[in-house]
Amino acid sequence: MTERIFRDDVPKPPARGQRIRWYGPGLLWMLSAVGTGSILFTPRVASAYEYQLLWMLLLVVFFMWVMIREMARFSIVTGQTMLEGMHSLGGPRNWAVWIIFVPQLLAASVGIAGLAAVIGSAVSAFLPGAGTLYGVLSIGLCTAFTVTGRYLAIERLSRVMAILLMGVAVVSAVLVAPELPTLASGLLLQWPDDPNLYVILPWVGTILAGSMGIVWFGYWTATRGFGGGLRGRERDDELSDSIRTEHRHSLSESHTEELKMRRAREWIRIMSGTATVGVVGGLLVIFSFMVLGAELLAPRGILPQGADVAVDLTRLFSDIWGQAGRLLLLVAIVVALGGSILANQDGWGRSFADMTLILVRGQRRARNPAWPVRLLQWLEDRTAWSVFGRLFLKRVYIFTITGLIPLLILAVFRDPVRVMSASGIIAAAHTPFIVLVTLYVNRTRLPESLRPGVFISTMMFLAGIFYLGFAALYFLRLGHAG
Repeated sequence: MTERIFRDDVPKPPARGQRIRWYGPGLLWMLSAVGTGSILFTPRVASAYEYQLLWMLLLVVFFMWVMIREMARFSIVTGQTMLEGMHSLGGPRNWAVWIIFVPQLLAASVGIAGLAAVIGSAVSAFLPGAGTLYGVLSIGLCTAFTVTGRYLAIERLSRVMAILLMGVAVVSAVLVAPELPTLASGLLLQWPDDPNLYVILPWVGTILAGSMGIVWFGYWTATRGFGGGLRGRERDDELSDSIRTEHRHSLSESHTEELKMRRAREWIRIMSGTATVGVVGGLLVIFSFMVLGAELLAPRGILPQGADVAVDLTRLFSDIWGQAGRLLLLVAIVVALGGSILANQDGWGRSFADMTLILVRGQRRARNPAWPVRLLQWLEDRTAWSVFGRLFLKRVYIFTITGLIPLLILAVFRDPVRVMSASGIIAAAHTPFIVLVTLYVNRTRLPESLRPGVFISTMMFLAGIFYLGFAALYFLRLGHAG
């Protein structure tokens, strides 16, 4: 019989009048998620196809709402990450975790390299020197701040710039927006006559969040106290002191099973509101960049690409606001995407550390563990390093996978669009597995009254099939071209 997972302590949900602050994680997730997918890929798609794919934007945003909501559901109900849920699946040991872990090592390195390449392109537009050099510097600085944990002030600045960038984008889109019939034409299900999947697929894979961005939403809501937060985390993953103080009494209460169920359902509703705030805000920004690309780039036949991609993108603001708009966009790209590097390094580092601890858990208890585990145990015994500590592993992955390897990628591939497109394609290809496995875990591991209903389950399944179809179409086209 399949084991059901349910936490034994569910704090009392906040009163309705006190819930506004719980929507903050949705806004923070949106600020970190709306990065290259909006600034780079959306104007490219709009320049090539104008509003023909507006319907697809709305569909993907809806699917994203369903996906992040289901990822956070598991954490709220169980107090564990979805990675732990995947660890509990039958079959070969940790097969689902391995399938996520290995491709994401590549996606992380390529994604960080792509973000840095776009930053380098922006900096080289108004300072002497090659964009690759500035990209390398951005990776080095961000890695240093993230590894040492001294990036919060920079992250706050990046959020301010991201908010400013998004506000200007929305206002600019309003100023150049076409007539409503033109926009409405994009709601019709249609497909370009000559689709370039190398333009479309990376956009689909990065709308609001990539494949791991879906997982991170569950982390962010849980570490901010939704449902009581994650259990058994080290200091960097614990709830804030204010949340723990507020819920100390609730956490110590003796709950009946029905009371716990009611509270868990209420936390899921609060989390749903948070997810809604995030995706609606993200949709508004992405739609604004679509309008700007369709109205300002498409008539001139400008498709942002190559090492000068940031220069091409400045037309989105300079045509409306002049030189001030051009500088604003360049500075916003540098600061906002720099903040995205910090957030992604932290997110990937944390996820890789958790996956590693899951993968070696059985080996550490084995009488004759595999040689990598024996080597790490030997290293831990002879040094002061906590080799199997979450914080240590997180820093190692940040330094190597999101630091050193992206530097090598930048040295070989200097085109920001090519690098970011590869990252987006990996995300689009990996998303269906994460979505479908999440659906299976929620349907089989959670108590029956807290599982997703028929409608949400159906939408999750369709989201997985949607991403799977796009990935298959791209690889078929790639094989045909080869």
